[in-house]
Amino acid sequence: MPLSASVLGPRADVVTGTTALMADSLLTILGVGFLLGLRHALDADHLVAVSTVLAERPSLRASSAVGFWWGIGHTLTLMLVGAVVLAWGLRIPEPFEAVAESGVAIVLIVLGGALAVKLSRERWHAHSHRHDGERHVHLHSHQLRDDHRHRHWMARSVRPLCIGMAHGLAGSAAVMLMIAATTDRMADGLLSIAVFGVGSIVGMTAIGVTISLPLVCSRTVSRRLFLVLRGCASAASLCVGLWMLARQTSAVFGH
Repeated sequence: MPLSASVLGPRADVVTGTTALMADSLLTILGVGFLLGLRHALDADHLVAVSTVLAERPSLRASSAVGFWWGIGHTLTLMLVGAVVLAWGLRIPEPFEAVAESGVAIVLIVLGGALAVKLSRERWHAHSHRHDGERHVHLHSHQLRDDHRHRHWMARSVRPLCIGMAHGLAGSAAVMLMIAATTDRMADGLLSIAVFGVGSIVGMTAIGVTISLPLVCSRTVSRRLFLVLRGCASAASLCVGLWMLARQTSAVFGH
């Protein structure tokens, strides 16, 4: 004997309403996660890392690739850590976060130092000449040449991919806290991380292009400005890296 509509109706409405509410909540969480991913791309350590890599050989073609592969590496690490944490219900210990942050600091110091060494090897000097009876002075480097090599995409992607993975490891604790506060289901958690990652990929790709524009333009317009911008990128990477390392060291020995 079939159940009456008076019994099925209210129950069906409750189930439908609950499902719709859960779907709306998940969409809200995913939307917020995407926006947080975009915002996360603007962190100081992310900006200086990408700036330093782009300053070594700036080009519009490389800029989007650097940001994209950085975002891919960042997302891969978060997905891996997230899968382990959600599957076993683990909590990321504070010492792990401190070690990961220190690792990122060392990466930034190495990047900034490598760029400084590269700049010193380019042997910039003043080159003067006369044009229409007037004396002009330009900065010149015999070591700097336009790079026309067409390297395989894998060779170009490894470095930003690894740097992004290091940053993802350092930021995994904060992301896991965000996920834990919104859902306890593994599928929803991984989906949230993936959307957060997409946001960071989009953000870093856009940032890479934005950062490269003044570098590429200054290379053809003013070599002096080009040198200054690259020097600033090196100094910023060194300063942020040293500051992060000092902060972590102070936190460890402060206890």
